Amino acid sequence: MNVLVDRMVEQGLIDESAARGVLGLLAKGELPTRALLASGLAEDALLRFLAHEFQCPYVELDKCSFSKEFLAQFPARVLLDKHVIPLDGNNGDLLTVISNPFDTSAIDELRLATGRDFQIALAPLADIDECIKQYLGVGADTVQSMISEAGENGFQVIDTDSDGDMDLTEAAEGASIIRFVNQVLTEAIGLRATDVHIEPFENTLRVRYRIDGVLQEASVASEVKQFQAAIVSRLKILSKLDIAEKRVPQDGRIKIRIADHEIDVRVSVIPMLYGEAVVLRLLDRSSILLGMDKLGMSERDLDLTKMILERPHGIILVTGPTGSGKTTSLYAALSQINDVQRKIITIEDPIEYQLHGINQIQVSRKAGLTFASGLRSILRHDPDVVLIGEIRDAETAEIAIQASLTGHLVFSTLHTNDAPTALTRLVDMGIEPYLVASSLEAVAAQRLVRVICPHCKEQLTTSEAMVLRQRFGNKLPDVLYKGKGCKNCQETGYRGRIGIFEMMLVTDDIRSLIIENASARDLRRVAAKQGTTSLREDGFRHIYEGRTTVEEVLRVTKDDTFQENSFSDNTAKR
Repeated sequence: MNVLVDRMVEQGLIDESAARGVLGLLAKGELPTRALLASGLAEDALLRFLAHEFQCPYVELDKCSFSKEFLAQFPARVLLDKHVIPLDGNNGDLLTVISNPFDTSAIDELRLATGRDFQIALAPLADIDECIKQYLGVGADTVQSMISEAGENGFQVIDTDSDGDMDLTEAAEGASIIRFVNQVLTEAIGLRATDVHIEPFENTLRVRYRIDGVLQEASVASEVKQFQAAIVSRLKILSKLDIAEKRVPQDGRIKIRIADHEIDVRVSVIPMLYGEAVVLRLLDRSSILLGMDKLGMSERDLDLTKMILERPHGIILVTGPTGSGKTTSLYAALSQINDVQRKIITIEDPIEYQLHGINQIQVSRKAGLTFASGLRSILRHDPDVVLIGEIRDAETAEIAIQASLTGHLVFSTLHTNDAPTALTRLVDMGIEPYLVASSLEAVAAQRLVRVICPHCKEQLTTSEAMVLRQRFGNKLPDVLYKGKGCKNCQETGYRGRIGIFEMMLVTDDIRSLIIENASARDLRRVAAKQGTTSLREDGFRHIYEGRTTVEEVLRVTKDDTFQENSFSDNTAKR
C-alpha cells in the first residue's frame, strides 16, 4: 500500500499531507479503499489510477449495454449483495465490474455459482448500483427477499377469483412488501416524478413515472407480478381504503416524509381486467414556490398580470388540463399580493402548497365541505381575496361571480383548452352572459413545455434544422438546440419545465361579444387584434430564446388562429 500511496504523490493525485493521513488510517486498520478516498481524491479518479496500477479495465457503465438474458445467467442475490455487475469483455472474456479492487469475494462467489472465470474491472459504486437498478429493476433486492419469504412461508400467488387463498392484510404488512413500496415511492420522488402508475397486465405489473409531464417506464423485475395484490393492498392500507373491496374505484390519501420533505400522495385505485390499477399523485408540500418572474411569462404578459392583480375586484381565471401548472401560477399571483392589509382565503382540493399568511381550507366531501358550501362560508369571513381551487359546476360559478360583484378579487381554475373557450364554458354552465361579462377581468390559458437539459444541450445539425425550416419557413431562429440525452435527464434530453401562456384581458370589446353570446372563434379573433398571443406563439418565444424545442411546443399546443407555415411576425420580435 505504501508503494501505491507514493505513486499517487508522484503523479500529483494527492499531496504529502494527504498521503500521511492515508498511511495513518491504514495503520489503524481502515479498509484500503476508504483510506485512499479519505485523501479527498474523487472516486472515479482513484479507480482510474488503481485500474492502471493493477492493469485492469476502468469501465464507463453508462456507455455499456446489457440484456436481461445475459444478466439472468448470474445469481441476482450476489449482484445485489456484493454490488457487482458482469460484463462481456472485448476479447470474449467475462468481466466482473466492482468498486473495491481490494475485496474479491464477489468474484469468488460468482465463480462458485456459475463455474466460470472472471477478470476484474473497476467502476464507481454509484454507477454500479444505478446499472443494477436499471437492468434488474427498482427494488430488485426486495423482490429477491419477497420470493425468498414466499418460499419460506408457503406464500401463495393471489388469484383474483379466489382471494381466500391468502390473508391480504398479513401479506401487505410483510417487511419486503413494505420495503418495495417505499423504494418505488423514494425512486419516483428522486426522479422528480409527479405521478406513479402501477398497471396490471396478464403477465406483468408495469410501473411508470410521469416526469416533466411525460410517462417513463420504470425497470421492474418480472417476478413482481405475483405480488401484485399484496402491493396494492399495502397502498390501500396506507391510504385507509377497504382492502377487501375490489369491484369499485376508491380514492384516498397518504402523507409521507422523505429527507425532510413532506409529500402528500393522492391515491386512486380502479379495477381493471387483470387486477386493480393504482395511480399515485405526488405533491411535495415543501416545494419552493416560484415567483411571478420565474413562471416563464413574456414581459408583456408579466406586466399585464401585475396590472390585473392591482384591481380591487373581479374574477381571474387560469385554464388548462390537469398538470399544466395552473395552481403554481395562482399561488405565485397570491404571493405577489399577500400583505398584512389583505385577508386572503383559499379553498382547495388538495392544498398543494402551504402559504404563510394565507388562510387555506381543504375540501372534505365526506364532511359535506364542498367548493360551493365552503365558498359561502368564506364570504362571511370578510376576505379581500378568494382562491377557489376549481370551478366545477354552475353553483360554484354563480357564487364566485356574486363574490366578485360584491367587491372581492376571485381567483380560480377551469378545465378548457384555451382562454376564449373559458368564457363560453361559463355561459354553457348556465351563467347569464351579462354576469360573465361584468365579472371577468382576465383569463390565462397555460401549458408546460419541457426545458432542454443544460448538461447535454447541443446545436441541431444543418440537416435536422432544414427539416424544420421546410415546415415552418423562416419563422424559426438561426440556431436551434436539442438535448442529446444524459444521466441528468434520464436520457430524454429535457430536464424541468417552463410555462407558456395565452393571456387574454377582458376588454370592453370582449365584454360586448360575450353579451352577444359570440363564439370562441370570434372572441379569439378580437383578442388576437388586441395583442393576445396564442399558446403556440408563446411557445415559439421559448424556442427563440433557446429553452425548448419545436417538437416540444408542437406536442403540447395546437393552433386555431393560423396555419403552421404562417406564424405571426410578433413571435420573432418577442
